[in-house]
Formats: sequence, structure tokens, C-alpha cells
Amino acid sequence: MNDQDLIPTTTEGRSWFDSASFGMFIHFDQASQLGLDLSWPLVGLLSDSGTGPRTVTPPDYYAHADEFDPQAWDPVELAERARRAGMRYAVFTTKHHSGWAAWPSRATDLSIASSPFGRAGRDLVREYVDAFRAAGLRIGLYYSLSDWADPDYPAWRPEFAPYAFDDYPRSSPESWDRYLAGMRQELDELLTDYGRIDLLWFDGGWERTAEEWRSIELEKHIRSLQPEIVINDRLPGVGDYVTPEQSAPADLMSGPWEACVTMNTTWGYVPDDLEYKTSAALIRTLIESVAGGGALLLNVGPDADGAVVPQEGAILDDIADWMAAHRESVIGAGPGLAAWQHYGPSTRTGDAVYLHLFGWPDGELTVRGLPVRTIEEVTLLSTGERLAWSATVDPAHAREENPRGLLTVPLGDHRPDTAVPVVRVRFRDEEAAAGARAES
Repeated sequence: MNDQDLIPTTTEGRSWFDSASFGMFIHFDQASQLGLDLSWPLVGLLSDSGTGPRTVTPPDYYAHADEFDPQAWDPVELAERARRAGMRYAVFTTKHHSGWAAWPSRATDLSIASSPFGRAGRDLVREYVDAFRAAGLRIGLYYSLSDWADPDYPAWRPEFAPYAFDDYPRSSPESWDRYLAGMRQELDELLTDYGRIDLLWFDGGWERTAEEWRSIELEKHIRSLQPEIVINDRLPGVGDYVTPEQSAPADLMSGPWEACVTMNTTWGYVPDDLEYKTSAALIRTLIESVAGGGALLLNVGPDADGAVVPQEGAILDDIADWMAAHRESVIGAGPGLAAWQHYGPSTRTGDAVYLHLFGWPDGELTVRGLPVRTIEEVTLLSTGERLAWSATVDPAHAREENPRGLLTVPLGDHRPDTAVPVVRVRFRDEEAAAGARAES
């Protein structure tokens, strides 16, 4: 689904994304009240990972859409949780592959407008945008290009099974033109009715070619409405960054990227999916993403009534607790040292390099190839303790103005009680910190 050879489009507005580091993905729509992952059960899969089967017929999948009324939905609380966890942006599912629109769209009858929630004048997209914007987070909208309910797409039918990612049936040219016109109308509503939108997160584009989607034309139109918007890579042939899913990229990336990851194995609320990752594992994923030059988009899937699932709330709380002492080491940071210099991920921001200790060193921490005469102090972030340190320089280079050497930091046997301890090495200035990264 991802084009690793994509050449990112340069935009004036992308600078915020280059240092965004951490965001919240929110998968929530009418299927959440059924305890189903969004859309995928329609085509016989439990989730987009291909696991299953979990088939739900279209009549059953949509049967309760007109009853959707999540009274525990509280985007203000969710935005505050995101802010405390250090997140700087969010992405909300406005329309998934099922075609159900989370706002009262004028372009489709399959929307929140027909539900008690919508008839009460409420709009999931509006409430999300207002709450997260008020909390100071950047606003991202997820939108699926594919629509398995629209007869012009065409809609999914049992005879299409089994689902094939690269071989979805085509409609007639006339039907396809109607579909694209409706899709553009929906995007126009999202991009003009909700103020500034910082990011557009496409999905579902694998079912058609760039020519069929008319990607270049669509991109130009989107940027005419939101000139500084950031667009991901899932509109084929277009994109400012790439989106590996459920893990960091397999290869080193030369451009911007974002890993989207679930806390358990499914995106929406599936109550019997209890395979949750540990908080520590997710913090490590965040660190590895930032150290690799990317960002982490961590998913939450509110429950049937719109509340935060307790397990997911606990994970967000754990991340917030870790962030209280360690935020500076990841949020707004970039890659740190070369791999051979420190056995673990490292990051850098300003005049400091941050060493993330996935394993507690045996007695002392050693870091190689640093400009040791520019080091000002070494600090253990979890306690704020300034640590003793020493430097060793090869005598052959000792007379150089700023030789590289070995940093040694005694740590002892007591590991701090935190998911990932972090040691900050502060240098004389930003130039010295930038120069700490030696050639690989």
C-alpha cells in the first residue's frame, strides 16, 4: 500500500510535520457500536492486517447506523489525553472504506445526519476539530478514497469474495465520473467547512491507479482550498510523506515518514481484541520512530458509546507519566548519533543529544566518537541528577583543538523505575551537538 519510492511534494506548510514526532489516530464511526473494526468485516477480514475471517453482510453492518448515538463521546477529554501524552497532532476517521460519513455530508445519504446523534445537531468531525484545535494540536482528517457502499464504486457484493487488495472490480466510465464528482464534493465540505486543516490522511487508494483517481488534478484542487496542507502518500502518485503501518520502516528512509500503529491488533473498537502492547513497548516504538527521522501516529478506538477504552486510557496515562520527565528527548527532536556510537536509539534537539537506554548498561555507559571537549554536562532525565563522566582521547589526537573521544558515564546497578531511562549529554552549543554524530 505504501510507495517507498515516492518523491515527496514540497509545501510551505510541511515544516511543522517535520518535527511533529507524535500524533493520535482516532478510528471511530458507526461500526464501533457493533464492536467491529471499521469496514474490514464487510469484505471478510477482521482487520486490514488480513487476519480473520470476520464476515458481516452489508445489511447487518449498516443495520444500526440510524441508531448511532454515542453519549460518552468526549473529544475534549480525548484532546487533553493527547496533549498530556506529548502528542502534537491528530487524525480522525471522517469516512472509512464502508462509506459512512462522520459529518452531515450533503453528498451522501449514508452519514451521521440520519442518526439520533446527527439529528440532535451534533457532528463528530466538528466536535473533534474544535476540541483538538482548542488544545493546541494540529488537525488531520482521514478520508478513504474507496467506498464499499456506493453503487458507482461499485459497492461490495458477496460474489467479489475473497477480497483482493490489487483487483477490485471496476464500474462503468459514467458511474466512475459520478463517483469522482461525489468524492470531490465530500472533500470540498471537509476542506472548507471546518477551518484550517493541517493534514489530509488518504487511504484505500490501492484499489485504483493514479490515472483512475486523477491524482494530480485532485491534489491541485486540494491545495487550492488548503494551500499549506500536508498530504500522505496513499493517494497514488502524490504525497509529502510515507506511511508504514504497524511498525517502523524496514529500511532507512531519506524523507519524512510516519508509522501508524495500533495499541492492540485492530483499529476500531473490538472488545474481544485484548492483545494490547505494553506501554513500554509503545514508548520504545515512539523513540525508534523519532530516532529514525520519523513520527509515530498512535491509534485509539473509542468504545461503543464513544468512551476511551480503559486499557487504552491506561496506556495513554503511562505515556504521559514518562513524558513528564522525558518529553524533550522525543518531541520536536530528530535523529541523534550513528548506530556504532551508542548501542541504542538516540535523538538530538538544540544543544543536547539524548541516549535512550533500552537495556541498562552493566556498570557504565560508553559513547564513542564524541567531540568530548565540547561536553558541558551529563544528566539522567528521570531524576534530574547530574552525572559524573570522563573522556578518553587517543594520545595521537590529544593536541587537536576538538578531538573525538570516548565518553564514559558510571551508572551503577540501580535502574530508574521508568519505561525507558534517558541520559542527556549537553554540549557547548547547537553546532557542537550537531557535530556529535560521526560518520557511519
